[in-house]
Amino acid sequence: MGAVGGRTYPAVSFEIDPERVRAFAHAIGADPADGVPPTFATVYSLGATAPQLFADEDAAVDFAHLLHAEQEFEWQRHPRPGETVSSRGRVASDVSRRRMRFIKFETDTTDAAGEPVCRSRALFVVREP
Repeated sequence: MGAVGGRTYPAVSFEIDPERVRAFAHAIGADPADGVPPTFATVYSLGATAPQLFADEDAAVDFAHLLHAEQEFEWQRHPRPGETVSSRGRVASDVSRRRMRFIKFETDTTDAAGEPVCRSRALFVVREP
């Protein structure tokens, strides 16, 4: 079992593709004319960075016993369709208690000028086999 608390992963660039935004908005019953839905952050923030954690051999995340327990977002502003953002993930903490591992994973997303767009916080619980 890995302990990677404090580890930061390389930034990932992500284009807020207008077609993907439109499809996402339709899928959740939102109006695409209203812009990027707030929950699209699951795509450009967590979805862009969590694969780095999951692919990290030192982290050794066991998918067979993984539960995505919590998710929250904090926005400075919502991105615009066509904009490219940069998301950087880090393991805020990685602790084990009572045969369970708790990984707090945070992602900061910025715009092309380096200004904050969104912060994502997730809690992954991994039960020991």
